[in-house]
Amino acid sequence: MDSTHITQDILVFNGRTAPEAGSLAGYGSLIGYYQLEVPMPQRLALISKKNRRYNQPEWLVLPPPYQPADTLSGHLTFALKYEGINLLFFRKLFRKLPQEEVTALVQAEYSGQYMRKVWFLYEWLMQEQLPIPDLKIKKAVPLLDERLQYATPGGIRSTRHRIIDNLPGTVAFCPLVYKTEKLERYIGEKLDQRSHAVISGVHKDVLMRTSAFLLLKDSKASFTIEGENPTQSRAVRWGRAIGQAGTRPLSKEELLRLQQIVIENSRFVSMGYRTEGGFVGDHDRATGDPIPDHISARWQDVEPLMQGLLEAAEYLEKVRFHPVLAAAKIAFGFVFIHPFADGNGRLHRYLVHHLLAAMRYTPQGIIFPVSAAILEHIDDYRKVLEGYSHPLLDFIQWKKTGNNNIAVLNETADYYRYFDATAQAEFLFDCVAYTLDKIIPEEVNYLQKYDRLKSWLDDNFQMPDKMVALLVRFLEQSEGRLSKRAREKEFAALTDDDVKEIEASFALYFYS
Repeated sequence: MDSTHITQDILVFNGRTAPEAGSLAGYGSLIGYYQLEVPMPQRLALISKKNRRYNQPEWLVLPPPYQPADTLSGHLTFALKYEGINLLFFRKLFRKLPQEEVTALVQAEYSGQYMRKVWFLYEWLMQEQLPIPDLKIKKAVPLLDERLQYATPGGIRSTRHRIIDNLPGTVAFCPLVYKTEKLERYIGEKLDQRSHAVISGVHKDVLMRTSAFLLLKDSKASFTIEGENPTQSRAVRWGRAIGQAGTRPLSKEELLRLQQIVIENSRFVSMGYRTEGGFVGDHDRATGDPIPDHISARWQDVEPLMQGLLEAAEYLEKVRFHPVLAAAKIAFGFVFIHPFADGNGRLHRYLVHHLLAAMRYTPQGIIFPVSAAILEHIDDYRKVLEGYSHPLLDFIQWKKTGNNNIAVLNETADYYRYFDATAQAEFLFDCVAYTLDKIIPEEVNYLQKYDRLKSWLDDNFQMPDKMVALLVRFLEQSEGRLSKRAREKEFAALTDDDVKEIEASFALYFYS
């Protein structure tokens, strides 16, 4: 394909209205020119016709001197310099270009850092060598620009390319996260240290009961998100599994064990990795045709995708990548792959607990009730899921099967390996902060108030623990008043003066 006239002057592109007239540059321009089947990056680069530079959520606007040469090399150099690395883009581009063209591209600027990156990415992504001799210069450059994207500490040196591979993952699974003001603020706040401050000084007994409540609360919330209302025993059983997060290594066998805990009745569910297509969505009422909101990975790709995900999780732990970023990449990657016929959502949220616990981000013995926080922000959660799933629908070819499922017809594995996990990381940080600022302090505060009221009731009425719990529940349900029914039945032994005194003490301990 002729590599001239790549640059496009636009006002609107791919359904987005540019903030001003200008020329598309970098990834957006190359995706359009080569007609690559990839979702557009969250932010596109635009060269203004005026001398101005600014950022918007969907646009990076630069002045005319930043205009790249109207060639493949020019736009690739611009993209790597100002837009970071987009692994999915490079994978699709390399599958489209003849190897001879990539070789000539690299050799034309053999020692320049950006073509060295292109060279490394080709051999890393395609798993085949270009007919180019090893580079002999001394200085190695990092592959990911840490001013733009989060990289692994240190990295692995490639003497062939004189590149430091600091990608946070493996070739089989490597979502990337862009640096944003929100993420930098959260990382700077050191929420893991704040969690220790939140629980410091809390009596051990209260802390243990808080932990038990949070496990049950998170378990129930995780079922509620899936539209289920579990029995108490089922919620307790899953809460117990959540409490063990981080203590057992991740593996296929461990995921299958967890699925068996989640699925109470497996008579109607095919357990283990899927052996047919999968989607999340609805069916047409009249025809039964699938109406997908999300299309899962092809069942033929599930095994290698999951093996890659598990190896990447192990690698991220080993290199001490940031735990919340690691949890976002692995947990959301899991739910996008959707490896099981059922149980994916709950296991996806379990993986958050596992990574945060295994990487020592949560205090020992305490879990961050992420599912409870998600339930409080369910609309944002859906947007984060749909922000990945909906753009992909344009690139996945499928047909309806005889049982009104779907069968994917084209190669889609790369969409699940190399997605942009920035929005997912920001959302997960929001949830972690919410648990620390609201859910955990509120539960600790509640138990401390409960204990003070219970102590007063013990001193004045010698009530059994079960009766105290029942009394508090009735008072909470009736805004601090004991109902006529409760006074005539469960608490008939109390006099009117007793009830007034109890209601006043409840108000003192719980509302003051």
